Amino acid sequence: MTRAWFKARDAQAAPLTHGGVLLVPTEGWVSLRLGEFWVFRELLYFLVWRDVMVRYKQAVLGAAWAIIQPVATMIVFTVVFGRLAGMPSDGLPYSVFTLTALIPWTLFATALTQAGNSMVSNQNLVAKVYFPRLIIPLAAALAALVDFLIAFVVLIALMTYYRVIPDRAVLALPYFVSLAVAGALAAGIWLAALNVRYRDVKHMIPFLVQFGLFVTPVAYASSIVPQQWRVLYGLNPMVGVVDGFRWCLLGAAQPPMQMIGASTLAVAILLVTGIAYFRRVENTFADVI
Repeated sequence: MTRAWFKARDAQAAPLTHGGVLLVPTEGWVSLRLGEFWVFRELLYFLVWRDVMVRYKQAVLGAAWAIIQPVATMIVFTVVFGRLAGMPSDGLPYSVFTLTALIPWTLFATALTQAGNSMVSNQNLVAKVYFPRLIIPLAAALAALVDFLIAFVVLIALMTYYRVIPDRAVLALPYFVSLAVAGALAAGIWLAALNVRYRDVKHMIPFLVQFGLFVTPVAYASSIVPQQWRVLYGLNPMVGVVDGFRWCLLGAAQPPMQMIGASTLAVAILLVTGIAYFRRVENTFADVI
């Protein structure tokens, strides 16, 4: 594999040749050069590993934070919404009902936050060497999967305690995990590109995450949403993900295909347009950042 580490600023770089690889700055909406991800795959692995290590460096509790956050939120939701407010949980124990939604939601929120701030956090790397800039938000989103896997073990333990045994619907779980990561990456790419030019975007990200928590059926069942609004509600990608997790793991009702389709379509549109916009403006990153 040719290692393309070139000291060139994207905005002003003329075509360069190194080791048989020709570098031409991206132009227009369609020059995505997605094949570069394979060329730079080792850099992607390194950035994922670095993001995971940095997150827990000098942390007293280390990887335990991946468990503390969703479990603490589950306890608060169980007391406030489950017992005091009496929110419905489709006949399931409210704690496992909520944690099953919090695990994918935490994955989405972490991946979105890290990806949205990734370009600014790596400004020294962006300004010095050439590589496909999309690798940075992609690595940030993939690093969140480590926390997800750790927290998922706790969910399995809680399901065992309540004697909840998944049926064959569990085979669809990888699809909903992929949908959560793709949704976070799609929104994160947009935010990462905008964050380079408009630095107040970083202040907007926590608000979007907090707002998204309450418009996603984490503390409540999506069945309380009127039937005529289900498809529109499904345009929030995490609606399909959360309902899909509950279906796959808890034996809840299968989400309507229209809702899953709406969530998938929303992610696909966000991802395609986000990649196109990112590629269109990435030549300016080195100058602006």
